[in-house]
Amino acid sequence: MTALFALATSVLWGLADFGGGVLTRRTPALTVVVVSQSIAVAVLGVIVAATGAWSEASPHLWFAVAAGLVGPMAMLAFYKALAMGPMGVVSPLGSLGVAVPVTVGLVLGERPGLPQLAGVLVAVAGVVLAGGPQLRGAPVQRRAVVLTLVAAMGFGAVMALIAEASTTLTGLFLALFVQRATNVAAGGAALWLSVRRGAPALPEQGLPLTTLPALAFVGLADVAANGTYSIAAQHGPVTVAAVLASLYPAVTALAARGFLSERLRAVQAARAGLALVGTLLLATG
Repeated sequence: MTALFALATSVLWGLADFGGGVLTRRTPALTVVVVSQSIAVAVLGVIVAATGAWSEASPHLWFAVAAGLVGPMAMLAFYKALAMGPMGVVSPLGSLGVAVPVTVGLVLGERPGLPQLAGVLVAVAGVVLAGGPQLRGAPVQRRAVVLTLVAAMGFGAVMALIAEASTTLTGLFLALFVQRATNVAAGGAALWLSVRRGAPALPEQGLPLTTLPALAFVGLADVAANGTYSIAAQHGPVTVAAVLASLYPAVTALAARGFLSERLRAVQAARAGLALVGTLLLATG
C-alpha cells in the first residue's frame, strides 16, 4: 500500500507542477498559488462538512498550520523557477527535498533494509544527475537553481509535517483543509504586499475564465498528492514513501516533453532509468 500511494503522489505532484509552471509563464506566481489553493479550500470545506471531520480536531493540527505556512513560499519559489525553465531540469532538483522526510524517518528509528537503502541511493542519485549538466549557464538559470533548492527544502518540510498532522482518514481531510486555508491566508498576505509594492496581481489582459479549470486542477492535484503521501507515510516506512513520492519530476518532464516539446539530454534520460531501478528496489524491499 505504501508504494502504491507514494507513486500516486508522484504522479499527482508531477502533473500539478507542470500545470503550475505553465500557468506562471503568463500569470504572476503568487496569483496562481492563491487562486489554485482557494479552489482547493472550497472543495475540502465541503468534504470536511460532509464527513464531520471537525470532530477529529486535535493539537496535531498545528503541524498542518506549520505546513500551510511553509507551503506557499515553497510553491512560489518553485513556480517561478519552473517558469524560467527548462522544466526537465528544474523539476528534478525540486525533489531533493526528499532529504528532509527521509532524515526525519531515520531519526525516528526507521532502518531500511539493504534493498530499500540501495533503492534510496539509486533514486536520489538519478535525481541529482538530471539537473547536473545544465547548472553552468546564464544568470537566469543559476537563479532558477537557487529558487528550486529553496523550494525543495520547503517541500520536504511540508511532507514531514503533513504526515504528522493526522492518523485517520477524516482527520486527514481536516488537516488538509487547515493546511490549505493557512496556505491561502499566507499567500494572500504576500500577494497583498506585492501589489502594494507595485507588482501586478493579474496579467495585462486579465485572468480569463478559461484559466480557472487549469487553476482548479493544479490546486486539487496538489492537495490530493499531500493526502496520498500522508496515507503512504502512515502505512509504511517514511523513508520509502518519501523517496517514491519524490519521483514526480519524471511526470513533469514527460508532460513538458509531450506538451511543450522540451528535449532532455542523455544524462537526464538516464535519470528515468535510475529512478525506475530505485523504485523496483524500494517496492520489493
